Amino acid sequence: MPHAAAPFVHSLFDAAALRQLEARATQRLGDGFELMRRAGRAAWRDLLAHWPEAMRIVVVCGPGNNGGDGYVLARHAKDAGRDVRVVHLPEHAPRSELARRAAEEYTGVGGRIAIFDDASFDDATSRLPPCDLIVDALFGIGLARAPDAATQSLIAAMNANDAAVFALDVPSGVDADRGCAPGAAAIATRTIEFIAPKAGLRTGAALDHAGTLSLASLELDAPDFEGIAVIAERLAATDLPNWLAPRPRDSHKGRNGRVLCIGGDHGSGGAIMLSAEAALRSGAGLVEVATRERHVAPMLARLPEAMAHEVGEADALHAALERADAIALGPGLGRGEWSLPLYERAIASGKPLLLDADALNLLATRPFALPADAVITPHPGEAARLLETTTADVQRDRFAAARALSDRYACVVVLKGAGTIVMAAHETPRVIAAGNPGMAVGGMGDVLSGVIAALRAQGMNAFDAAACGALLHSAAGDAAAHDGGERGLLPSDLMPWLRHFSNPEPNNPQPHSRETMR
Repeated sequence: MPHAAAPFVHSLFDAAALRQLEARATQRLGDGFELMRRAGRAAWRDLLAHWPEAMRIVVVCGPGNNGGDGYVLARHAKDAGRDVRVVHLPEHAPRSELARRAAEEYTGVGGRIAIFDDASFDDATSRLPPCDLIVDALFGIGLARAPDAATQSLIAAMNANDAAVFALDVPSGVDADRGCAPGAAAIATRTIEFIAPKAGLRTGAALDHAGTLSLASLELDAPDFEGIAVIAERLAATDLPNWLAPRPRDSHKGRNGRVLCIGGDHGSGGAIMLSAEAALRSGAGLVEVATRERHVAPMLARLPEAMAHEVGEADALHAALERADAIALGPGLGRGEWSLPLYERAIASGKPLLLDADALNLLATRPFALPADAVITPHPGEAARLLETTTADVQRDRFAAARALSDRYACVVVLKGAGTIVMAAHETPRVIAAGNPGMAVGGMGDVLSGVIAALRAQGMNAFDAAACGALLHSAAGDAAAHDGGERGLLPSDLMPWLRHFSNPEPNNPQPHSRETMR
């Protein structure tokens, strides 16, 4: 299993790893309270940096060490002359020794504590004291279930308040490993993570709860990370140059790969056009398109650089399959009499293969043994069909779903959605820290299929092509959204940005990251 040599912003961890790190740091420091002091101090500094004018601060504390971090922050706020009040549930008095110590230090300087229940406060709308900022210190990495009814009521009160919410380590109610919210969960404006980044905060529902992420390493040293398992790696647009180096001066089209795009049944010609154009914009030297006869002329009118030809039956694919360096199978393919023979013939070719859209639907109903280096790119609904489960189950644990797909179909998996996950056997999973809600529109997946197929044709292995392709696609989507807004974003809007980000240079602007490290 991969390990981290030192705290590294790209490495992501689970709760078990964080507990190991906390234990090691505590042993080295000789006092676990020092780590809590560092966490509370780091959170206070982050608060000052982003809400310097917040004078009335409510700190919602839980009974454990996350609550202890909140008490430390509250004492700093009290010492700074802020109007601060800790709020906790009747049953959430500090339980751990460290949390009790932090609470005693806070009350020892005159800090106020209010007990939360539905009738505690006069303000029936928020049910919390009037404030400029709420600090969420209810639960950290320890909660992996739906909160109880009383806690859900407190979380609902935080979310209903007009004040911003600043979460310590993990927004309460979010599963830090799986990224789901089993019940009510705090909706934070900003989350400061302690020690190391959590994998679950970068995919699925967690992205709607964590807000902007920052990291406070709490001064842990490299030896603290030795032997600690890395659960996943985070990829941002600034990582693209790791794969997309400038081309040699003597490059020619043959060296840059030939992609064959197969699809475009009646009524779905646009899908295969988008895939072909994306392959060209992502650097493929040659792109062939095998489609229905009626789509050939529109394809040539839109994209004369593509070599489009009519395929009436599977036998007509033979020569194109022989020429191809990589195949994008599925955009607009359909599931009828025309589609199935093309699907079977493409898989049987043994060529580097990407399956998307209707090819995935056919795979779910007519499973074939895929080539060892095949890539599949399901959205959660397609993933559910492939795993014979529900979309909700897929979203409940996206890492587990991606792993199950990779195991079942022995291939590389790109599980699309918020926080796209790239998974393959014997590889550290990768999470794409790019993309936006504007990309939730028909045709975006067709673009992605062309991008990944182009990178395969240019010589990348399947796992790198899937990761780089998903990242390139998401970075282009972010740039296009920044240029004109998320709502109304079209897949074709990505095309010039695919070319831009396929040529990463120091002077090329990169999308702004929503993560910082302190």
